[in-house]
Amino acid sequence: MEFTRPRGTRDFLFEEMRERKQAESTLRNIFENYGYQEIKTPLFEELKLFTTKSGEEIVDQLYNFKDKSDRELTLRPEITAPVARLYLNELEKISSKPIKLYYYGSCFRYERPQKGRFRQFWQFGCELIGAKTPQGEAEVIALCTDSINALGITTADVNINHLGIIRGLFKHFEISTETQREIMVVIDKGDKDLLIESLSGENPVIDNDELNQILLKLIDLVGDKSIISDVEELIAPYDEPKEALEELKELIALLENFHVENYTLNLGVARGLDYYTGIVFEIYVPELGAQKQICGGGSYSLVKVFGGQEVESTGFALGFDRLMNAVEELTDKKELPPYLDIYVAPISGDVRDKAYEITQLLRRNNIKADVDLNGKKFKKLMNYADKIGVEKIAIVGAKDLEEGKITVKDMISGNQELVDLDHIVEYLKGE
Repeated sequence: MEFTRPRGTRDFLFEEMRERKQAESTLRNIFENYGYQEIKTPLFEELKLFTTKSGEEIVDQLYNFKDKSDRELTLRPEITAPVARLYLNELEKISSKPIKLYYYGSCFRYERPQKGRFRQFWQFGCELIGAKTPQGEAEVIALCTDSINALGITTADVNINHLGIIRGLFKHFEISTETQREIMVVIDKGDKDLLIESLSGENPVIDNDELNQILLKLIDLVGDKSIISDVEELIAPYDEPKEALEELKELIALLENFHVENYTLNLGVARGLDYYTGIVFEIYVPELGAQKQICGGGSYSLVKVFGGQEVESTGFALGFDRLMNAVEELTDKKELPPYLDIYVAPISGDVRDKAYEITQLLRRNNIKADVDLNGKKFKKLMNYADKIGVEKIAIVGAKDLEEGKITVKDMISGNQELVDLDHIVEYLKGE
């Protein structure tokens, strides 16, 4: 009988896991430098948590099931909704604002597997709850860009928009909520031809040529802050979107204070979900082709959707798997340090028990050490140590032990040194 892993999942072996853990450690360090603390949420939640957030149509993309008590549950497809639920359950009444939290974990979606898209995938993200905007938005964007830069990805393109501009136009022209949702989904797809067909084809979604022409011009505005004047000119006859534009201008000024210089204003970024309320952003790595988007985020009002009090929230989620693809594609492969600090090699069987004692001493003093467990001859132990790339070997011999010493060999230089057992820990730590 042959067993294979489920479709859309992966096995990660030793070196790849070390690379992923190194990237994870880098991101944790950046997030914690910004004052964020880590939280964990369950791998599965009540199904209604996600249908309330994204609509019943999301069920087709979920791994949902009934438990033995007939409760409707699902493996989480993302972590923003669980964070909002956690906030309502645990933090709303006991924590002072703003609350800064981050998360890292796997998510599950029943989608067609392809390059850069899997049924089990990982997200690394954060939520800033209760901070004033646009200050909070500027800090979150700075955190995101610092995180990506720290991984050595230099071609990432941060695309920023303010949804209030489009929503203000919708309000002026009295467009129904259902129609707004339909258009935002089309804009979010980034398919210009589909949008043109939706707005100016034989059966346009919006029966208002003036608005349709404004939208088509608006989403074409992509560039640096100089395009603000084009936006101002385009919306000049309408009051409703002007406040959002002023907020976008204030954000641009604040980004300079947070030392965020490389960004693109892109009026076509939509994040086609109803709960996004203000600034939104997406980050693209062009070299990844069709799977170039590695991050999405913005300001939202999800807690209110779940029945809580209105609270300003801004967050983002990095697609960790695509981040790793970008690291592999765009950065020089760094040689990882050996996974062991030292390998303990007994010369003969009569010192094997002492070799175990020495190995345990090192391990319990935070030195990564390993020892032969199969009774191999000394020559084979040396060959094995060379094969795994360990830099130091502790050679345990009966004669040295009589003097209370062991020999430490540097596998790079070939130098050997007798070291007192009583000081072996300090020696290896360089103290």
